[in-house]
Amino acid sequence: QVQLVESGGGLVRAGGSLRLSCAASGRSFSSYHMGWFRQAPGKEREFVALITWSGGGTLYADSVKGRFTISRDNAKKMVYLQMNSLKPEDTAVYYCAAASDFTVVPGDFGSWGQGTQVTVSS
Repeated sequence: QVQLVESGGGLVRAGGSLRLSCAASGRSFSSYHMGWFRQAPGKEREFVALITWSGGGTLYADSVKGRFTISRDNAKKMVYLQMNSLKPEDTAVYYCAAASDFTVVPGDFGSWGQGTQVTVSS
């Protein structure tokens, strides 16, 4: 397993941008597919974006497609989520997670960070 720590959240106005980072520790980071999820108050945790272990493939939720970009740097053991054109409905706690399979099901991810709050004001 890997240990994950997110950073980069904050308060931003609608239309603005934020870049979330996820720092990983553990020797096997480059073998994991990495995902970003989010959870708003009173709602279930939902899939946002996924990137393959090599970085060669990505997948996005329809709600963020064209606005968010996931990337990774295996040498630095980092995963990023660039968020542009933010909307108030993007407000949530954002989590990064690691999985052995290419999946969007939260239960299939064995390692999770503690989350970082993103708040988008209208």
